[in-house]
Amino acid sequence: MNIYVICVGKLKEKYWNEALSEYRKRLSKYCNLLIEELKEERLPDNASLAQEEAVKEEEGKRILGKLKAGTYVIALDVKGEALSSEGLAQFVKDLGIKGRSDVAFIIGGSLGLSQGVLDRSDLRLSFSKMTFPHQMMRVILLEQLYRSFKINRNEVYHK
Repeated sequence: MNIYVICVGKLKEKYWNEALSEYRKRLSKYCNLLIEELKEERLPDNASLAQEEAVKEEEGKRILGKLKAGTYVIALDVKGEALSSEGLAQFVKDLGIKGRSDVAFIIGGSLGLSQGVLDRSDLRLSFSKMTFPHQMMRVILLEQLYRSFKINRNEVYHK
């Protein structure tokens, strides 16, 4: 399975990069993983709603430009469907069974995702009703993907 993580913004802190590297290494046994970081638009202080929408739209255009035809797109969205770890594992397994070998997970910037990206997604997935920093979500996503592959192969992983 080819898993693409398309995200807005760069990881700056060493600890996030180290965690990401660890899960990349672990996942290499189970899938091909590509993480693509896209430029985060600058937002002026005290930005209006229109300015915020314009930023989301610009970031959304860059995200949509990275999606290949036939890719199953999962947008991380606080308003999306919530799955348990076992539920995500089953979902990933089902994608493989259905021949969906290219799967893209989309993580927006600090303002979230444009409507165009949400409309293009095949699934809107929520990890919680809480909002997390988008840098942290990369690590959480990779950890949950790693857990999914471990569950699907009946391999031991801490609970």
